[in-house]
Amino acid sequence: MYIINGENIEIAYEKNMVIKGIDLTIKKGEILSILGTNGCGKSTLLKAISRVIPYKSGTISLEGEIIHNIKSKEFAKKLAFVSQNNEIPDDITVEAFIKYGRMPHKRWYEVLNKEDDEIVVWAMQMCKIEKFKDRKVMSLSGGERQKVWIAMVLAQKTPVLLLDEPTTYLDICHQFEIMELVRELNRELNITIVMVLHDLNQASQYSDRVLVLKDGKKYAEGVTGEVLTPKLVREVYRVESEVEFQNNLPYFKLKGIVK
Repeated sequence: MYIINGENIEIAYEKNMVIKGIDLTIKKGEILSILGTNGCGKSTLLKAISRVIPYKSGTISLEGEIIHNIKSKEFAKKLAFVSQNNEIPDDITVEAFIKYGRMPHKRWYEVLNKEDDEIVVWAMQMCKIEKFKDRKVMSLSGGERQKVWIAMVLAQKTPVLLLDEPTTYLDICHQFEIMELVRELNRELNITIVMVLHDLNQASQYSDRVLVLKDGKKYAEGVTGEVLTPKLVREVYRVESEVEFQNNLPYFKLKGIVK
């Protein structure tokens, strides 16, 4: 069953066409990673799916309904998005920030109840940040703040989670923690996850399928181990590589720039 469908999607910034006629399908309960070089449209496509920016033409549907026909509050119950550039007030605590994730489930006059508080605690436990609950978010490290953002959108209790470069600017330890968290959320909660990644080996290890973009168009889409090849790395990234298979998944060693 497909939870997200896109047909002939075109996205432009003023007169600059960034996404050029892309079709995509995202299966319920899978992890799909969007790959490609800088400027190929990865983040743009993710923002269009999350309604952060409009698309010029084509259609994007969520659970069979065109996304722009879904009321904002209902959309926020179905899909959550964590962007690259997250801004958080300087003086807000971790627990207070995560409570924002419950807003789509409340009317304007309603306050959080015991169930909401339990969900907030559950989200912090899933992301292993309970010990930070009274800390100011901005006092945490980059990896810890990323977990806080994921906990906040977890509190939305959506079946779909979009992550735009979730490991960018993080050290190796925090990258590993975030990717392991992504896998845990997918396997334990059956959350459909779509993420933009740069690291081919992260995509190989943590994705069920990949969508590879080149110059705003779809270059390839399919099962990770079948799509990611040295030929693809050469043609998309202009880099020569060797591939080894570890647990039936490709692991790339980069050798040099294509001359």
